[in-house]
Formats: sequence, structure tokens, C-alpha cells
Amino acid sequence: MTRRRRHRLALSALAAAGLVVLVTAALQGTLSYYRSPAELLDHPDGQRTRLGGTVEPGSLRSDGGQLRFRLGGGGRAVTVRTEGLLPASFREGQDAVVEGVLTADGTFRADQVLVRHGNEYRPTEVAR
Repeated sequence: MTRRRRHRLALSALAAAGLVVLVTAALQGTLSYYRSPAELLDHPDGQRTRLGGTVEPGSLRSDGGQLRFRLGGGGRAVTVRTEGLLPASFREGQDAVVEGVLTADGTFRADQVLVRHGNEYRPTEVAR
């Protein structure tokens, strides 16, 4: 291999590495990973996190301005407490993602609640 060819190969590798670093940095804030209740309970870290699962039927309760429900997944469930309004499409038995912190008593204090849904749009049936 000639010296000139090695030089071009080294420059190409350096440019590719730089491109990987730039793309990774750009995507850092856009990734939306969440943990399941089983993962969170098996490895609690006290850090702010996203928790995803299914709202257990019969678990939604209003408790003096606070809303409480259980989010299940992976054979485990976590009690979630939040204040304020839930999304209009929030329902028991539906998938949801909450953002907040797991407290020492095992309750997840959420300050953001999102409803997960499929990517297929189906219009509502029109009554005839």
C-alpha cells in the first residue's frame, strides 16, 4: 500500500468517526427510551425516568386532587401518582408512558403522562 493511499484511508476513517460522533450527539435528545415496571422495580436508581406499561383495569382512582393508577408490565406493576389532568384518550387497559421518579415507598411520582397508541389511524364510525 502506498503512502498516499494510507493517508487517504486514514482521512476517510477519521471523517467517518467524526460523522458518527455528530449523528450520535444530534440524536441524544430525541431518543425516548422507557423502562418497564419489572425493570424499574428490579433496578431502582432514584433517577428521573420514563416508565411504560399498561394501565391496569380497575386501578384508576381520584384521591383529593391526585390521580392514582397502576401501570403493569413484565409481570409486575407500579402504583403511579400524578396531579392535574390526564390526556383525553387515557383509559384503563391502554398503554401509557409516565415520566417522573420512583419514591422510597415504591410509588412512582409522575409529572407527565402520555398515552401510547398504534401508528394506524382509523376514523370513528359514522352513524347512519
